[in-house]
Amino acid sequence: MSSAPRALQVLVVEDEASTREELADLLSDIPEVGEVYAAESGARAVQLMGATAFDAVFLDISMPGLDGMDVARVISRLSAPPSIVFVTASESHAIEAFGIGAVDYLLKPVRPERLAESVARIGTTRRAASSGGTDTREPRDELAVVQIDHGRRTVFVRRDEVQFVEAHGDYIRLHTEQGTHLIRLSLSYLEEIWAPAGFVRVHRGYLVAVGWVHDLRVTSSSGLVACTPAGDVPVSRRHARSLKEQLLEAARSGRLGRAAR
Repeated sequence: MSSAPRALQVLVVEDEASTREELADLLSDIPEVGEVYAAESGARAVQLMGATAFDAVFLDISMPGLDGMDVARVISRLSAPPSIVFVTASESHAIEAFGIGAVDYLLKPVRPERLAESVARIGTTRRAASSGGTDTREPRDELAVVQIDHGRRTVFVRRDEVQFVEAHGDYIRLHTEQGTHLIRLSLSYLEEIWAPAGFVRVHRGYLVAVGWVHDLRVTSSSGLVACTPAGDVPVSRRHARSLKEQLLEAARSGRLGRAAR
């Protein structure tokens, strides 16, 4: 008969005292959580992690000195890194957070039910890691889903549903067949981290998922466009040849025309 899983030992890292105390109290009310530690700065968090083994760190991003992303990078170098949950007032770091390997990304003010979901996810990760003997938190897999919190509403967008991406001022718009989603992020950064998944630059303001392109067409208004079920994407002369080569390679390997499958 297997024993009950050990209660989670967690660390809350938050520079605002009232928010830090509230988050620690909410976590203490969750049955799966055991001891809750708190740090008022990134530097103090690193100190505590040097002396104590944590199962999870609930981490603010905007802090003076070492910010949340700095602390997350320190965590990623530990031999047995705790799970990371970012707790922040802005959704603009969501994709970078999952790229680092975060288990979840919560927007302030945190709702108790969303916090409980995060704790459950951490528990699942720990159990899978113990049964397999390895750390199952893979940055690329986490990055396959973008979580966008809008106050009381949370949207999960799968990367393989995104057909093209459009620059929109300081934001980018993710286009899927079901609709579009706006997130504050650099198109260049997304190009870099989604390139392994088949996203390529086809224009100064656009990326397209090669597997969603069903044909190329020349139009009188936009010139060359890559046609996807979610819409037509302009292709500049500079990127046309490279795109055609990648489409040919995708067709040869059976990765073209996802909509038809």
